Amino acid sequence: MDYELKFSRYNECSILIEWPAVMDENMLKDILDYKKSIQNSSVELVVEVINTFNSLLIIYDLTIDNVYGEILRLKSLKIKAETIEEASSKLWRIPVCYDADFGIDLEAFSKEKQLSKNEVIELHSSAIYTIFFIGFLPGFLYLGGLNKKLHLDRKSTPNLDIKKGSVGIGGNQTGIYPKNSPGGWHIIGKTPVDFFNAKSSPPCVFNAGDKLQFFAISKTEFLDLEQDVKNNKFQLTPELYA
Repeated sequence: MDYELKFSRYNECSILIEWPAVMDENMLKDILDYKKSIQNSSVELVVEVINTFNSLLIIYDLTIDNVYGEILRLKSLKIKAETIEEASSKLWRIPVCYDADFGIDLEAFSKEKQLSKNEVIELHSSAIYTIFFIGFLPGFLYLGGLNKKLHLDRKSTPNLDIKKGSVGIGGNQTGIYPKNSPGGWHIIGKTPVDFFNAKSSPPCVFNAGDKLQFFAISKTEFLDLEQDVKNNKFQLTPELYA
């Protein structure tokens, strides 16, 4: 599918490419293929290529003297991007405890949506989500694919101290807080998994385009896994998702 793209100078050392402002898996593939084409063809020029759900930011080592010429070069790389073969994604299965001690908003959320807590957990954990991009906080995954029955606007008054590992719902998305943080999402559970570790290489093992699915665990299982994570005895291993 052809998308109408907007190319613009972001600052003296970067160019922004924008797609339509929607979360769409086909468009995400288009963005990621284009990103790969730019990275493969611009090794000496480009410092970093950052994607969001509908854009690419290309950051250069030096000031862009001829921005129009560089935009023409980037447009030529779009043709190469369209020939990239589709690769298998990684599927990450993430344990979540939906116990009331962790899912501090689960009861209120279920009443608001006129669903039982078990129905919320089933709907939330049965979906396979797509990671669209990583941002807001290092290791914060923006996930698409939340069941429409669970869509709910963010809180009008944010919580000032959401705990690391908290799993929340905000609008049409679900996500995991990788560290203690303020936030306005409805917290329905918690995972013991680390999503960002500055001492690891890479610090975040997840990538845009990967798949993710939650599965429910008991509070006892959570506490055991939490201890394993602290003692470096737990390793998250992905499956292949064709």
